[in-house]
Amino acid sequence: MAFVLDASVSAVWALADESSPVADIAAGRMKDENALVPPLWWYEVRNLLVINERRRRMTVEDTLRYLELLASFPIEIDRVQDEQAVFRCARQFRLSFYDAVYLVLAQRNQVPLATLDKDLRNAALAAGVPLLA
Repeated sequence: MAFVLDASVSAVWALADESSPVADIAAGRMKDENALVPPLWWYEVRNLLVINERRRRMTVEDTLRYLELLASFPIEIDRVQDEQAVFRCARQFRLSFYDAVYLVLAQRNQVPLATLDKDLRNAALAAGVPLLA
């Protein structure tokens, strides 16, 4: 079964000084399963990289190695846009539009959500969306 991968989880893999059991579980599951992400994820990940290069938490070489790692994972960008569903979700659970995209993707595909974001986790639980754990 696939799952939705939030940028907060994939960020852990980029930063040597961070760890998370959820990130470890997600990486392990991608040996046999696809991770689904919205198009937004691509930009979020690269923004994280450039910001952490500026903060000197990463080097350009670290970024390149990380992007190679991501390319080795079965990550599928889901391009279906359901603007009204995302607005409803963002309003109902008081999420950013960005976070609501991940929750709607998990709902639409009826798959678990892998996230470290507290508000998104709480919204997923309230919506009956299982969390990767």
